[in-house]
Amino acid sequence: MSDFPFDIVCFDLDGTLLETHRDLGTAVNHALTLGGFATVPIDNAKDLIGGGAKAMLSQAVDAQSKAEGGLDRDEFKRLYKAMLAYYGDHYAVHTRPYPGVIETLDRLTKRGARLAVVTNKFEDFARGVLTELDLIDRFECVIGGDSLGKGEDGQYRAKPLPDPIVAARDRCGGGSLIYIGDSSYDRDAARAADVPFIAACYGYCDLSEDDFKADALIHQMDELIPAIEAL
Repeated sequence: MSDFPFDIVCFDLDGTLLETHRDLGTAVNHALTLGGFATVPIDNAKDLIGGGAKAMLSQAVDAQSKAEGGLDRDEFKRLYKAMLAYYGDHYAVHTRPYPGVIETLDRLTKRGARLAVVTNKFEDFARGVLTELDLIDRFECVIGGDSLGKGEDGQYRAKPLPDPIVAARDRCGGGSLIYIGDSSYDRDAARAADVPFIAACYGYCDLSEDDFKADALIHQMDELIPAIEAL
């Protein structure tokens, strides 16, 4: 019998559990170079993360493209595929867990919580990087941006839709769930799924602390369990 307030603790990945911007930024720059664009400073990749790889590349290209609507669709598709291929071979070069992540996951498990990941990163990449970092076995469920397929609008059923959080709860056997993330995509998905949301303010945040309107804020992972218990 768990003594923890929630049955399931569900995490975003990039900017919440893992510091990933260096490897993501390098993959974006690989695609930009192929397309004849200037590369972007690696730290600027922090501002592009949240909506998935395609959104990252689109923002980076649009910032430099003077043509209305950005690149020709076929050329963007070529660069996007090149970016994914490069990232698939280099997703764990610089990526590391944030301080306190491993210890916090272990404490949550000891308290009886089931752990899950819901990310807009493609599932194969998410599982791959978690495996490389020896973290995959800590999670009962990993749902990526492509895990649930596409909806009637042709878009992946990913955050900010509630679908992946609801699916994570189901795959973990049901029960109460709390979601932790660092972006508006995370907040909106949690609100739509009607679950509490904690903002990881140390991550790649696209909102101010006030604008998150989160149930709690944390500035390092060590603060998570006390923040959950205070809700």
